[in-house]
Amino acid sequence: MIPSERHERPLMDLGARIYVAGHRGLVGAAVVEVLRAQGYVNILYGAHAEMDFLDSRAVDDLLFAERPEFVFLTAERAGGIIANQTYPATFIRENLAIGMNVIEASRKAGVRRLLLVGSSCVYPRLAPQPIPESCLMRGFLEPTSRPYAVAKIAAIEMCWNYNRQFGPRYLAVIPAKVYGPWDNFDLQTSHVLPALIRKAAEAKLRREPELIVWGSGAPRREFIYSVDLAEACVFLMNLNEDRFAALTAPDEPPLINLGSGEEVTIRGLAQAIARVMGYQGKLRFDLAKPDGAPRRLLDSQKMHELGWHHGTGLEEGILRTCQWYLRANEMEIPRG
Repeated sequence: MIPSERHERPLMDLGARIYVAGHRGLVGAAVVEVLRAQGYVNILYGAHAEMDFLDSRAVDDLLFAERPEFVFLTAERAGGIIANQTYPATFIRENLAIGMNVIEASRKAGVRRLLLVGSSCVYPRLAPQPIPESCLMRGFLEPTSRPYAVAKIAAIEMCWNYNRQFGPRYLAVIPAKVYGPWDNFDLQTSHVLPALIRKAAEAKLRREPELIVWGSGAPRREFIYSVDLAEACVFLMNLNEDRFAALTAPDEPPLINLGSGEEVTIRGLAQAIARVMGYQGKLRFDLAKPDGAPRRLLDSQKMHELGWHHGTGLEEGILRTCQWYLRANEMEIPRG
């Protein structure tokens, strides 16, 4: 939710040259949607829809040709527990390359501000709850997402040290678990929420008596709707110089948490999705599958002090995401 009263002039004027790296993904698509809704007319992505962010020369050529003033770095190789366990080398290699290529090309091209979208898995597995930004690199990571997390930490370190050495303003946002339209619903590579939406839809369609949920259902997670995250990212890019400089000061990593404050167990999440989808079968928890970190709740006090709060409750966001998934897949779910 964007604050209703904004006494300062937005830093990004409506004609600013803005590049969204990864506009086809969950977060990138939402950022483009929010920018368009707010009237921005110079969003640079259409001619580069198939950009290979692993190709440093291609990324350099793009940013030199387009000369954006602002870059939203949402491109990544991501997935749930099974994808992280199946492709650990791919996850660390590709995410390291994406971060390095886009951040370095942005420096060379004179990008004014860069906003990196990170992940809450950068924090230690057993971090204090809610997790403050100061917990970064203060403990052991969750093993099931370690390669991905290490790559994201490296990108945060790049932003920090580029700010220190070269003087730009690069900031990392650490969101809660993101979900919404354009999410990945592939059962082999998706995160828990979109996977459960697909499972519930298919179980309802096939009238299956039970729906299998990975793990014990006990871990607790915080979720944020993708459009809320996108609005927050645009809000941060529009902060005045003093407030943005305070977030990118050289004495500490330039990162800010962004959560909803709504925490739910995986069991409660599965029940909510089944309720929204109208699935009345039994939930069966597969204890042979890993749980991941026991809890991950972010301390979003810094973001709240800036004047931003999320606007979409979890059940409302689940409903919107379910509706989008059904439309996108042309599925008719039987009543009852």
